[in-house]
Amino acid sequence: MITARPAKVWDLPTPVLLVDADALEDNIAVMAAVLPGERLRPHVKAHKCTGIARRQAAAGHRAFTCATIRECEGMAAAGLGEDLFLANEVLDATRLGDLVRAGSRVTVAVDSPQTIAAAAAGGVPEVVIDVNVGLPRCGCAPGDAGRLADQARAAGLAVRGVMGYEGHVVGVEDESARARQCATAMGLLLAAHADVGGDLVSAGGTGTYACNTWATEIQAGSYALMDTAYGRLGLPFIQAVFVLATVVSASPEYAVADAGLKTVGMDHGNPQIEGATVWFCSDEHTTFAPPRRVGDKVRLVPAHVDPTMAYHDRLYVCSGDDVVDVWPVDLRGWAKAD
Repeated sequence: MITARPAKVWDLPTPVLLVDADALEDNIAVMAAVLPGERLRPHVKAHKCTGIARRQAAAGHRAFTCATIRECEGMAAAGLGEDLFLANEVLDATRLGDLVRAGSRVTVAVDSPQTIAAAAAGGVPEVVIDVNVGLPRCGCAPGDAGRLADQARAAGLAVRGVMGYEGHVVGVEDESARARQCATAMGLLLAAHADVGGDLVSAGGTGTYACNTWATEIQAGSYALMDTAYGRLGLPFIQAVFVLATVVSASPEYAVADAGLKTVGMDHGNPQIEGATVWFCSDEHTTFAPPRRVGDKVRLVPAHVDPTMAYHDRLYVCSGDDVVDVWPVDLRGWAKAD
């Protein structure tokens, strides 16, 4: 853990990532009350930080979803490897097999004969059949799931169940429409599960954590820190992550802060600044109005938390204006850690 830190938020060099300690703990507690224990498999891709994962584990969530092999390796190294699920396909599972041989439980998603062969060759003994439930990304056709499960078992693999991510649904702003579309997606997944078998029906995200009552476990991740995209849905989670920036230039019409495209995820739109309108972001700057004074500090609220976290190598945990801790964002990247 990184321990050296300034005493106050305003003393930090900008741009810098801030996490509100109280909001983080509240979000974790709210989710744990709704989805206790095995009902939630937090997705670490949203925060990429074992410091946050430890707090999720302390709230009773000991099984985790990962997006990359590097995330699996970092979680295992942090002592959080008792049930890791890589919810993406890989064609070289050797590093995952190394984790299994070292004592971690690792399951990998498969959706083709090639990914099944990779799991078997790499030494990963457990798989989940990934099913396309409407998001045109990975996943087999629902009708092919049973055949792939049979192939996996013939290759000596244990099939734990199915997964299907309704990512095209989780951000739908109308709550009733979101619930209807989630039900449609889960109907496809349950049909596949009837052919596959196994204990797991793994699905969901922050936007559908409450309405997805069909999955045995929900893979939500963004709830811990939140962003403006999920903030529009009226969920009971508090914005906990910000990018602190300093106003470095001002005119009568606008001001410019020293945080831009390289500090916040932009695929869901511009960040927000309380009491201001963001005009645009460039590489190292955010232009907004009305203007503030040169030297003023502003907090940017990201529109998409996941890529925002991946831009930073550490986060500063704060309580009010006090910096109380510094945690590495230690699950970033793809290469094996040194």
